[in-house]
Amino acid sequence: MFIRLALPVFLACSTPVAALELDNMTDAEREVFRQEVRAYLLENPEVLQEAIAVLQVREREAQIANDAALARANTDALFDDGYSFVGGNPDGDVTVVEFMDYRCGYCKRAFPEVTQLVSADPNIRYVIKELPILGDQSLLAARFAIATQLVAGDAAYEDVHKTLMAFRGDITATTLTRMSDTLGLDGAAITAKMDSSEVDAVIDKNRELAQKMQISGTPTFVFEDQMVRGYVPLSQMEKLVAEAREE
Repeated sequence: MFIRLALPVFLACSTPVAALELDNMTDAEREVFRQEVRAYLLENPEVLQEAIAVLQVREREAQIANDAALARANTDALFDDGYSFVGGNPDGDVTVVEFMDYRCGYCKRAFPEVTQLVSADPNIRYVIKELPILGDQSLLAARFAIATQLVAGDAAYEDVHKTLMAFRGDITATTLTRMSDTLGLDGAAITAKMDSSEVDAVIDKNRELAQKMQISGTPTFVFEDQMVRGYVPLSQMEKLVAEAREE
């Protein structure tokens, strides 16, 4: 009788009293208790579903809180590092940061929606973080884009960024030279800058920041203090921007 009465209490909550009773059980009592638990769960499997749902909610809440703390701890590096491209309205009331890779299919999928978000909302400040994580071609493209910004400025970088996001073939030195010619850029100067310490520093700092922010994939977006890992449809981005404005 004691075990049957204790079972609902055990399943409902874990208390010091319940733990003490379990600790004081004999081996025989403990075996009977285990059988009672098993029988109860088999008769009421929805309890497991409810417990899993509660656990998932708690884990999600913990992740959101952790991401917000990481964003607050790295505010300057995220939003005002002095070297990342800033698009949209530089004085906008909401900043959206994107960690991206030119070889990332989901980055390419998100690109037109990010473009629409920024162009439709005149008060969004959009920061691009080059995070080449998908191999040599990713690194080559990132170096080309960063070198373009250093040599030719933000407008040229934006043109290169848009072109690389739309590009579907292999990224090679030859394709980048052709891209420079098509965009009217000084390809020789950009190529000379690609392996410079300045470009190395940008990539290293972005990787270091990604590690601090616990970012391991692209795209990853930061909407003020909310972080979203993976592709985000336009409707959700608009919702996140609206939530950031309400805070």
